[in-house]
Formats: sequence, structure tokens, C-alpha cells
Amino acid sequence: MPRDDLEDDAVIRGVRYDRTDLADREAEAVEAEQCQFDGTRLTGAILRRSQLSDAVFTSCDFASVRAQDVSLLRSAVTSSRFTGSSWDSGNFRDVVFESCRMDFVFFRHSKFRTVVFRDCNVQQADFQRAELRDVRFENCDLTGAQFAHLDSQNLRFEGCTMIDVGGSMSLKGATVQGGGSVELAFSLAWEVGIRFGPDY
Repeated sequence: MPRDDLEDDAVIRGVRYDRTDLADREAEAVEAEQCQFDGTRLTGAILRRSQLSDAVFTSCDFASVRAQDVSLLRSAVTSSRFTGSSWDSGNFRDVVFESCRMDFVFFRHSKFRTVVFRDCNVQQADFQRAELRDVRFENCDLTGAQFAHLDSQNLRFEGCTMIDVGGSMSLKGATVQGGGSVELAFSLAWEVGIRFGPDY
């Protein structure tokens, strides 16, 4: 393991974490820049008031992470697991999430700017009261995701599954392409009180 561990006030630059076990760490005010994380395990970690920038994450495990006021900037995350993690009041800018498992993730009050979710499982994720600017979901499964009280601009959904999406009224102005448009229409109808007969 690198000598640069996650601890309070750590400043980490240019470190490669290769299959490193960082599970259950608890740290505050960490600053990590230009680091590479390959197969890194961060399950159950607690991170507060920290910033990760210009980073690459591949096949990492963020399950059950608790992050408060954490920024992820100019980074790429691929084939990683976020199941059940919490990123309350987070800041995501210029980030690509690709082929990630992000079900039951808590993103409330977080800000997303120029972010792409591509081929991700985002089922039951919670984006309530989040701010999404120039965000795109491509071929993602958003079944049961929550978007109530969303603040968005230039939000796009392309080829996504959008069954039982909550807070669909807050997606006003979003662009939806593919089968998700029909699924979202059912969610909108349900929210305004329209009920369909048994044939549906």
C-alpha cells in the first residue's frame, strides 16, 4: 500500500493505488490530485470536506461510503460500485461515470456540472433537491430514481430505462430520447392523478 493513506488534512498527489484496501477509513479535509485508483476498496469509508481532482477510478468499490461536502472534479470513473453510498451536498464537475453500479445512491443536495452517466445502473438513486447543469444520462437504468425538487438546466436522457421515476414533474425542460420517454409519460400521468385501466 502507498504511504499516502486517507487521513485528516492529507495532501496526496500523483499516487497510484493498485488494489489497495482503504475500507472503513475516516478522514476530513483530504486533497487528492492526479491519482489513479485501480481495484481500490473504499467500502464503508467516511469522508468529509474533501476534494478529489484529475483522478481515474477503475473497478473500485465505493459501496456504503458516507461522503459529506466532497468534490470530484475532472475525473473518470469506470466499472465501479457505489451501491448504498451517500454523497450529500457533493460537488461533481467534468466527471464521466461509465459502466458503474450506482443503485440506491444518495445524491441529495449535490451539484453536478458537465457530468455524463453512461451505461450505469442508477436504480432507486436519490437526486432530490440536487442541481444538474449540462448533465447527460446515456443508456442508464433509472428505474425508481427520485428527482423531486430538482434544479436542472440542459439535462438529457438518451436511451434510458425510466420506469417508476419519482418527482418526474421536476424534470421540466429535460430532453428525453428513446423508450424512456413513454415510461416517463406514465410517471407524469400518475403524479397528476391520471389512472389507466387494466389494459395498461
